[in-house]
Amino acid sequence: MVTARQRKLKTFYVLSSLSLIILMVAAICIGRYTIAPLDVFHSIFNPDSISDPKLSVVVHEIRIPRVLLAVVVGAGIAVAGAALQATFGNPLVSEHILGVSSGASFGAALGIITIGTTLGTQFLAVLFAFAGMYLTYSIAKRRGRLTVLMLVLSGIITSALFDSGVSILKYLADSKNELPAITFWLMGSLAGPSKETIIRTMPSILISLFVLYKYRWHLNLLSLDEDEAISLGVNVKKMRVIIIFFTTVIVASIVSIAGIISFVGLIVPHFTRMIVGTDNKHLVPAAMIMGAIFMLITDTLARSLTAAEIPLSIISSLLGVPFFIYLLRRTGGVWDD
Repeated sequence: MVTARQRKLKTFYVLSSLSLIILMVAAICIGRYTIAPLDVFHSIFNPDSISDPKLSVVVHEIRIPRVLLAVVVGAGIAVAGAALQATFGNPLVSEHILGVSSGASFGAALGIITIGTTLGTQFLAVLFAFAGMYLTYSIAKRRGRLTVLMLVLSGIITSALFDSGVSILKYLADSKNELPAITFWLMGSLAGPSKETIIRTMPSILISLFVLYKYRWHLNLLSLDEDEAISLGVNVKKMRVIIIFFTTVIVASIVSIAGIISFVGLIVPHFTRMIVGTDNKHLVPAAMIMGAIFMLITDTLARSLTAAEIPLSIISSLLGVPFFIYLLRRTGGVWDD
């Protein structure tokens, strides 16, 4: 017998998936060079019927890679936020809590100043993202024991350290070229990555998403009290390391190509939890879809509202903060199971 909750979840998955597909098509059409949906269809499935070569270039070389990147980035950040919230047992935790984003920011800023190439900047961003995670983990580990409180406090310390490093690099940077590049990168954008960069980076994000999806059942157990989870036969230490590692891979990969995109890892899991409940069996896949939708809307607005592209963090905060306030006022922060 199908329950009301199962019908609700089925309706959500159907409507959200259709919305995602429609938004992907709309995102390909919308921009300073507007394309009709029918032309997009012909360009993809019957390219020989397109007489304008510029249209095919825009669709295949610019719009489709960027739309796919927005979907993967949104899904990745949302799932990383949801996984960390379950791991720490705190719905207000985001992907920035472990110092990964701050470490990646420092690495990217260092790359912009010292190396100057895109590949070098991305490499240093990923390297220092993992350095930030390792430093947080090392500080938090005390006498072989690792607690959530120590992880959170260590993450705050690590973030403060790398944020100070970024400030120093901005102070030393060339004000004409390097400083604007660092500042814009820190506010996030999907405009920079080339098609080759996207192809090179996506596999690590997709593999990590698959692992977190596979372990979504364990996230429910990690949400319990640590002693209770251990009594149920869960290797809490091992599971926590696995979740933290793969969320770090996601965040490091995304930050290395798109910069810092704020608020997505907090608002999307929180909003999704209010729709599908706290069970990570449904929360993780639902967060993937909602994160992709949120990022598609954000990126489309960022590149089409004005002649000059608006950084993503500005749009995501403008969209997210009022919506988050509305949800909290409406629900009191209480989620349906």
